[in-house]
Amino acid sequence: MMTATKPERSRARSGGRAARRAIRTATDFTMLPGLTRKLPVCEVLDGARVEAIDSASMNILENVGVVFRDPIALEDWRQAGAKIDGETVFLDRGLVRDLISTIPESFTYHARDPKKSVPLGGNRSIFVPMTGAPYLRDLEDVRRNPTLADLAMFHKLSHMLPALHSSAHHIVEPYDHPISHRHLRITYSSMKHSDKTFMGMTTSPKNAEDVIDMCAVLFGDEFLEDHPVTTGNCNGNSPLVWDETMLGAMRAFCRRNQPVLCSPFVLGGANTPASVPATVAQLNAEALSALAYTQVIRRGCPAIYGHYLSTVSMKSGAPMAGTPEISLMNFMIGQMARHYRVPWRTSNTLGGAKTFDAQAGYESATTLSAVIHSGANYIWHSAGWNEAGMHCSVAKFVVDAEQCAMAYRMAEGPKWEDFEEALAAVPDVGPGGHYLGHQHTQEHFQTAFFMPDLFDNNSIEQWAAEGSVEITERALTYAKKLLAAYEEPKLDLAADEALNDYIARREREIPAAEALNQEY
Repeated sequence: MMTATKPERSRARSGGRAARRAIRTATDFTMLPGLTRKLPVCEVLDGARVEAIDSASMNILENVGVVFRDPIALEDWRQAGAKIDGETVFLDRGLVRDLISTIPESFTYHARDPKKSVPLGGNRSIFVPMTGAPYLRDLEDVRRNPTLADLAMFHKLSHMLPALHSSAHHIVEPYDHPISHRHLRITYSSMKHSDKTFMGMTTSPKNAEDVIDMCAVLFGDEFLEDHPVTTGNCNGNSPLVWDETMLGAMRAFCRRNQPVLCSPFVLGGANTPASVPATVAQLNAEALSALAYTQVIRRGCPAIYGHYLSTVSMKSGAPMAGTPEISLMNFMIGQMARHYRVPWRTSNTLGGAKTFDAQAGYESATTLSAVIHSGANYIWHSAGWNEAGMHCSVAKFVVDAEQCAMAYRMAEGPKWEDFEEALAAVPDVGPGGHYLGHQHTQEHFQTAFFMPDLFDNNSIEQWAAEGSVEITERALTYAKKLLAAYEEPKLDLAADEALNDYIARREREIPAAEALNQEY
């Protein structure tokens, strides 16, 4: 797949036209390196507006305060010198600035396969699949509850799709396992079916500790001390609340030097003001309060400025995707994160449609374009998201991944390496000629222009002759082809045995009946 970014292949022509066609159409599963963006970022705020957002956020932190519903966090803040009133923490801007100054501006995620490790921060970005879907649209485009086997399928697809740099975690919820045990099985599936980096569950503090313990089994305790290998996500309860579950999970990750996404959950107009700049000011305050707390937990640990952005329809109250305001907020948040010199996360290719239709495509493309031009680093929900996250679509998953590969190519910027060589072809061809048979074209056709595998650009006559196949059917056929070609990246036998022993022990210790009491 992703023919425009395939490694250069042999230029030998000994096999003739058929051999050249085989090379041209061969699928390449090699993961693209982490993206190094060369496009200018879109900045909609001038310096004065950046300062206005910063000042407004600091006023919120100092005078309104943020609720930390967690006695350990409250004591941590008290020890750090913050003013506490009940569960409300009032943060002096000097304290906040001092704490966030110790967050690394960039770091590297270390994958099981070292060749798939990826840097993050500055102009370096990665694409990560969606997570959290309670339903899927499967290989037959049927909407249903997922199983652990369905989750494994998505982890396999993540492993094979070149533009995806992570296998995430619970892309879909495995309903055939007790809630209290799922985090163990989800983490193992991420580790087993892909050797890319992955995410870790933060559904409770103890679940987060289990994930980190499993990472220590796979990578080694000492390795974790200075090598990020996984990512936790901690959602805030907007407006201005962080709860015990998320804060406990945050401590589990930060104490072991593993990065977390500090993510206010924005429903613009519902849990934020009905104003883009004011929403960003509130979100910024929420994110800064959590980023600062990561450094109270452990100075110097990596952390990522996060958010989930949606606007709310004032007609129905439903969350919307792909709106102009979401794009504007992405541009603004990118500027604020760069102002504080911290890496940042956003959400990508989000769709509210119920099927993989034109609405899903437009919403996803609008968001993807804004995300690339905003300069985001950790680009989450990059494949499969539809129906406001209620389902993950197999068809959309593979098409989204190809769209990410196209965005990757655009973000690399123009390639000048063969500029003089290409110009030399102009007098060779001359007026009225064509370049298809020229040696330069023959040598560069694979890399000159991106050629999508899943879009149809043939004539309508050829399309009809081949069965009038539309995008959803093409995508599902391609997903089946990928899965048929999948080869498991085998875990080290000793590590695999130790992981399964850990899971078996923890499942004995956590009764399935505890599912009713889990904060999930």
